[in-house]
Amino acid sequence: MAGQYYEGVGRRKAATARVRIFPGGTGNLVINDKDGSDYLPRPGDVEILLEPLTVLGQVKSYDVSVHVNGGGISGQRDAILLGLARALIKVDPESKPKLRENGYVTRDARVKERKKPGLKRARKAPTYTKR
Repeated sequence: MAGQYYEGVGRRKAATARVRIFPGGTGNLVINDKDGSDYLPRPGDVEILLEPLTVLGQVKSYDVSVHVNGGGISGQRDAILLGLARALIKVDPESKPKLRENGYVTRDARVKERKKPGLKRARKAPTYTKR
């Protein structure tokens, strides 16, 4: 994959993904120098990733290259999805309303809550003992 590309950055929880799409491709997906289905082995994850392309009807129009780090499987998957949507908007700004109505443009801001002093976790308190 060489030549002209469009890049989008996506984040979710602790994961960050840099997604590059190459126009005129064959629908090839490479994540961290591995095939997409090898990197994300859970069934359905690759299909979820490519939903922005499916909505626009351009699944076989682009090759997708991804560098992702941090977080877990779900966080990385959602970060890649957001990065792909942002890259598609750079290619064609007219596609933004369609991607937004399907929920691919909004960054999911939910992250792990910090631990508070005196508690076991963010909200779990130690067991109360009367005596």
